[in-house]
Amino acid sequence: MKGYTLDPHPEANAAQQHYAVVFAPKRRARGRFPSNNVTLCDTVGETIEGHEPEQKIYAAEVIGPSKSSEGCMLYYLVRWLVD
Repeated sequence: MKGYTLDPHPEANAAQQHYAVVFAPKRRARGRFPSNNVTLCDTVGETIEGHEPEQKIYAAEVIGPSKSSEGCMLYYLVRWLVD
């Protein structure tokens, strides 16, 4: 994302953009998710196939992982792929 980095040292390149399916009980409430709620996917097609809104699992594009101040590994929402 332009002008926004999760890494204190941008050359470290630790946090990357990924396609993922995200378990989000309150989908619109937060823009970050613990790593155990995120399953990374190889392609956008695979991500869309994993979209199951009735199970509260949504297709998304995320950045991460990044360590929070509490020591948890988090992914940050870039955008939902399916509305």
